Amino acid sequence: MSAPPETRQSYAVRVSRPALRWKVELLAADASDELPVLERALGDPGAEGWPPPFVVVVDSRLYFVVLRHGPGGMVRALISDATMLEWVLAAEVVERYGIGVDTEGVFDDDDEAGWPGGDLDVLADDGLPADELRPIVTADDLWADEMVQRIAERLGFADELAAAVAL
Repeated sequence: MSAPPETRQSYAVRVSRPALRWKVELLAADASDELPVLERALGDPGAEGWPPPFVVVVDSRLYFVVLRHGPGGMVRALISDATMLEWVLAAEVVERYGIGVDTEGVFDDDDEAGWPGGDLDVLADDGLPADELRPIVTADDLWADEMVQRIAERLGFADELAAAVAL
């Protein structure tokens, strides 16, 4: 039995479901892309039907971001840890989408840090509503890439994701 392929610690992918089959495309081998580049990767609102494609960015295994068009073409955003403001992309997401961050008491003696911010229903149209997504993004024993893997398993695109982010 061979070992599973090693995956990147940072990446950006575009996830879509043309003809009811999942498609995962690697956008960047790291998470250094600027937010406007990631927003453009969503494509034109409504061009690919419903539910629309989404972009997932994992940055250094510390946090992830999901972007997706919502009704009227506005961009919906979720960040797995809204306290990662020292990271450029995280700060841009929090600022652009008005995600509230309360840093008071975030780092306590138990080394628990951060919480998700933004639209926890961003994947509801694919079958992962906020009440089912919340336990994944608040699990303190998972790295961001592991959270994304759990989401991919739950939605059914884990194999496509693994192939796209394999080194």
